[in-house]
Amino acid sequence: MEILLITGLSGAGKSRAAKYLEDMGYYTVDNMPAKMIFQFAGFCAGNGFERVALVSDIRGGSEGFPSLLETMDRLRTQGVDCHLLFLGADRETIIGRYKETRRMHPLMRGNDTIEDAARREEELLRPLREHADYYIDTTQMPSSKLNSELYSIFGDKTKEHKLSVNVVSFGYKYGIPAEADLVFDVRFMPNPFYIPDLREKTGMDSQVRDYVFSFDQTQEFVDRIVDLCGFLLPRYSEEGKTMLVIAIGCTGGRHRSVAITRALAERISALGYPTTENHRDMTRRDLTHG
Repeated sequence: MEILLITGLSGAGKSRAAKYLEDMGYYTVDNMPAKMIFQFAGFCAGNGFERVALVSDIRGGSEGFPSLLETMDRLRTQGVDCHLLFLGADRETIIGRYKETRRMHPLMRGNDTIEDAARREEELLRPLREHADYYIDTTQMPSSKLNSELYSIFGDKTKEHKLSVNVVSFGYKYGIPAEADLVFDVRFMPNPFYIPDLREKTGMDSQVRDYVFSFDQTQEFVDRIVDLCGFLLPRYSEEGKTMLVIAIGCTGGRHRSVAITRALAERISALGYPTTENHRDMTRRDLTHG
């Protein structure tokens, strides 16, 4: 079993790091008191958790920190692969983040300023920083860069691709899917809705697919999107992204977008990425538009 202990300065991004690690397959717990880690490790081992990431910081009380390194040593003597990740940032950045969120630093007391509390925390956590196996400075680091940095250290490199792709068809009159990362509009294509024999069919029917792909522009469009995916997907994967949603929209989400989504999902799957397809609006019965 692997246990990654995450600690560091308040406002340095520990909770966000835990979220990214969860996406990489870790079982994560935020704000784990240091004195509970050893017992919780036994629970994880008994329940088959292979990769665990625990955030233990000043929120759980400073009295437990002196024993954190001792706890790590005890875990290692029992054969647990245990490491310490420390996240920090310069004091000016920490102060700026607290001002933006208007939250109180957990060590602020009485007439303390944020700077007073940040300085006190730096001193309290100095031994942990000095003994950390990994240190990440999040000063001026955007979220995507933190994700990429974590993936480069802790991501499972045994898998050919960490990125999964979901291709979704939709109708613009019902709104763009909120989860979409990339959105493509296929309303420029001839609309099967205006062919009486095709109106009540969907893009899953061969007659509709044949009609949509009878135009050279359709095949060229799909080819260009696949070429773009061939460029983009490896780079999304390198950044640690685990799921990409590609949305294909036509007016009603019943004909053109469905046919294109099916073809695109097949082509992306052929690139070697786990791919699923979904047709959000295909079964809606409002046939007033194409």
